Amino acid sequence: MPSMSLNDVVSETPNVLLSPERLRLDVPQGLHNSMAIAALIIWYVSSAATLFSNKYILSSFNGDAFSLGMNQLLLSIAASYVHMQILNRISTQVHKNPSTLKTIFQDMIFIGAFRCLTVVLGLVALKYIAVSFVATIKSSSPLFTVIISRIILGEKTGIWTKFSMVPITIGLGLCSSFELSFNSFGFLCALGTNIFECLQNVYSKVLISGDRYRYTAVELQFWASLVASIFQFPILCYNVHILSALHSTSMTLALLYIFNGISYHIQSVAAYAVMAYISPITHSVANTVKRALLIWLSVLIFHNPVTFLSGFGTLTVIFGVILYNEARDIEKRAGNSNNLVNNNNNNNNNNSPMITWRDV
Repeated sequence: MPSMSLNDVVSETPNVLLSPERLRLDVPQGLHNSMAIAALIIWYVSSAATLFSNKYILSSFNGDAFSLGMNQLLLSIAASYVHMQILNRISTQVHKNPSTLKTIFQDMIFIGAFRCLTVVLGLVALKYIAVSFVATIKSSSPLFTVIISRIILGEKTGIWTKFSMVPITIGLGLCSSFELSFNSFGFLCALGTNIFECLQNVYSKVLISGDRYRYTAVELQFWASLVASIFQFPILCYNVHILSALHSTSMTLALLYIFNGISYHIQSVAAYAVMAYISPITHSVANTVKRALLIWLSVLIFHNPVTFLSGFGTLTVIFGVILYNEARDIEKRAGNSNNLVNNNNNNNNNNSPMITWRDV
């Protein structure tokens, strides 16, 4: 069996027979597909719009991170619901919702909690440190993926994957030591965002590729945001006087909230859509490219002062992530080759050409 990263987990149900039609749906079609390219571009643009409007609202308007986070979740719920209704009317092939709300909340309880924490911690981090520094910390997610994989899945990584952690760790240390906007609380919040985003990704991949029921990108966005908002509401009430906040919100800030919430919704749906088209390794590479672009765009837009060693640390992190992706790709191909040999031997013994979920 090949070693799995968190993003490689797709199902816990073994030996599920696939039809030819389902096989075509299960195998990632890659970026040769025009819809995948479109989703990727939308993901990049909407991510930039969300990140920069987050920082603008929090810095220029002294916006509240908890209010902004709840705004993103509520607008995601509304936009996803409208999106689902439109899709259900124009297509009979769209998935229908699972039979009971109990089943939905069982599926979404963890991903909702992780999304709530990811949104809140990410926004709090932006309140204290520069956009480029936040994006650099998020770029180091493979480091946390390896650690969490080891703790939760007991996964043992190969020598090259372990080696790739060295430049990521060194680069993150350089950025932290020489970053002019460094703030320990903001730094810890950004690290927390990384951890919970990794956990959210694994549950998202399980639900979007499940055997019992496959959530579409829009369904996953709707239900995850709904459950996350339930977790978020008590936090909002504790930290914000809601009526006073509503009365003090100007028309300009309200329009910025709407723009920010819609761009956040588009970003999340596009990310899920890209995940359905490409392999986890390719998705990780695409995410790394996106982070790199956001780092340098934020420096240009917000004119963040960057020291030489901090910039060098950012490049070191990006190099380490690229090395990590290559190492995971090599390990995955080696594991798939071993699986193919084992499956061929089993098929010769059993005379049964069965294709299982794990083999795809």
